[in-house]
Amino acid sequence: MVRYSKLAFRSLVRDYGVDLCYTPMILAKEFNRSSLARDSDFTTNARDTPLIAQFGASCPLEFARAASLVQPYVSGVDLNCGCPQGWAFQEGLGASLMRHRGRVSEMVRQAKERCGKDFCVSVKIRIHGDLRDTIDFVRTVEAAGADFITVHGRLPRQRSSTPPSLSAIKLVKNHTNVPVLANGYVFSLSDVHKIIEETGVDGVMAARGLLENPALFAGYTSTPAEAVTKFMNNAMRCPLPHKLLLHHLSEMTGTLLTKKERAKMMDCRDTIALIDWLDENIDIQRPI
Repeated sequence: MVRYSKLAFRSLVRDYGVDLCYTPMILAKEFNRSSLARDSDFTTNARDTPLIAQFGASCPLEFARAASLVQPYVSGVDLNCGCPQGWAFQEGLGASLMRHRGRVSEMVRQAKERCGKDFCVSVKIRIHGDLRDTIDFVRTVEAAGADFITVHGRLPRQRSSTPPSLSAIKLVKNHTNVPVLANGYVFSLSDVHKIIEETGVDGVMAARGLLENPALFAGYTSTPAEAVTKFMNNAMRCPLPHKLLLHHLSEMTGTLLTKKERAKMMDCRDTIALIDWLDENIDIQRPI
């Protein structure tokens, strides 16, 4: 997720059954060149493990450098070949890389070479219109040393309103020798079980579903009020930009607040005003 899986949120979902967390997609070029970008984009702590740092990159050297910089602090790195946003296409990042399997395989190869064969390097992909191209893509990056692959079962330009193709994910799983994770339209624990049953994948990744319900993997059908308390406590220890904090709360309080109440919450001009508003409208317990 771009922006939305920073440390405060990762700490929250780990309390509700998430086994593996990813950082937001970090732009490798800026990460390599700017200590300010590194401090802004990447924070972690001793409890934040296992952790994958996900990078947006189009240059093998840039990806390998970024991987080596973050290596001491993470369990592995991931190359994002799935982001469908227009700016990513313009920069030659994300899902635009699905047209360049040779370049992707070289990024994987150089990262493994620089960081060592035991350091985990994974790739998150989308699918092609012709699934034979997807199989060729996966086999190429696997041969380059990818340790696992996450498949978002939509085409590069398909919107999230389009259901992902579980049959395509199953096909990839059946043609690879490394673990495969499935991604796309995961909003409940029953969705997780259905995806595993229909595809045989080794794991399931959630993004939008976790934003709406951080307790999804613990079996909750909607966000419990206690999760809002935990998130706010995390955000006080691991600060987030105010607009980002508001966005998270707007997503996760869909069943806890009315639309009118959420609009009032979004009008809070700073974090102090937000805490006061939450104290009045949701039973927020502050840390001792």
